[in-house]
Amino acid sequence: MRKVPLTESLRIIARGSLNWLTERPIVVSFEVTDSCTCWCRHCDHGGPKDTSHDMKPVDYRRYMDVLGPVVVQISGGEPLMRRDLPEVVRNIKSDSGLPFIILVSNWSLMSEERYLNLRKAGVDEFCVSLDFPDERHDDFRKLPGLYRNLSEIVPKLAALGHDDIVMNNCITAANVNEVNKVADRAREWGVNINFSAYSPRRTGCRDYFLNTPEQLSMLDRELANIKSRLDKSHWITNNQTTLEATSRYFRKGGAPSCKAGLRWLVVTSNGYLQPCSMQFKRYAVHDQARMVREFTRTNTCDECYVSIRSYLDKGFPQLLRENVAEFFSFQSGQ
Repeated sequence: MRKVPLTESLRIIARGSLNWLTERPIVVSFEVTDSCTCWCRHCDHGGPKDTSHDMKPVDYRRYMDVLGPVVVQISGGEPLMRRDLPEVVRNIKSDSGLPFIILVSNWSLMSEERYLNLRKAGVDEFCVSLDFPDERHDDFRKLPGLYRNLSEIVPKLAALGHDDIVMNNCITAANVNEVNKVADRAREWGVNINFSAYSPRRTGCRDYFLNTPEQLSMLDRELANIKSRLDKSHWITNNQTTLEATSRYFRKGGAPSCKAGLRWLVVTSNGYLQPCSMQFKRYAVHDQARMVREFTRTNTCDECYVSIRSYLDKGFPQLLRENVAEFFSFQSGQ
């Protein structure tokens, strides 16, 4: 998450503390469609899919009433393929201003009009994928012209001054030597940057996992440079402990003690609860407690350290200090 204003942080603290104590999810990720405009090399979604069973906008209100998350991630597939996306957002947002809504997208279909309409509907943060700081991004996403589009639309919308755009770089064996260059590109465009880790569980392919001593040494050098920039580089949204945990994840080949299903969960496009996007045990909307008993309490999967987990896979005091208290700011510097 980017840095957010004090009043918004206080609302997140209050609701998050209650959810933590009552074992309700802190974050819910709504996969609003399985269709996508890309065929990304590191992802198990790709291309057009049958959307006839996608939930309607009004359906999301019931899930919010039951689950009551503090933060909602809207993803896909590519969520911008839904023309009714602003209506989906309005049914997720409450009058209190919560949840904090993050739209995760490749931005192949973004325009100024859509950006402004989604902000008005209630999106608080736009998370935009960026694998490389140049046209190699197109090859990785298998969509020609995508990087050029980003290089035009991202700075244009950042110049509106809302400070709500965060580029997300998923670290893979293919781009590990580009981490700081991607951070520099985000700064050039006037937006924030967040780093996450590739998981081979999504596709079953370990080619993009950091497998060699040379790749791990490169990761250490790149992340050491990122960590040295944190105090003065307000556009880098990761904290130091998350970067250190990312390094451990790659070195050990996994990260144990996952709390998927309890601290966060996924709602599929057709309305089932899943512990995460890579665990396909499905439950009805009222069955989160059963999911926790049957899945979370016995879960031994250690195959990811995705962005949601990196923010929530900590003790409660540390979570408050790092993922909320550190966001007490009034304007993120560039």
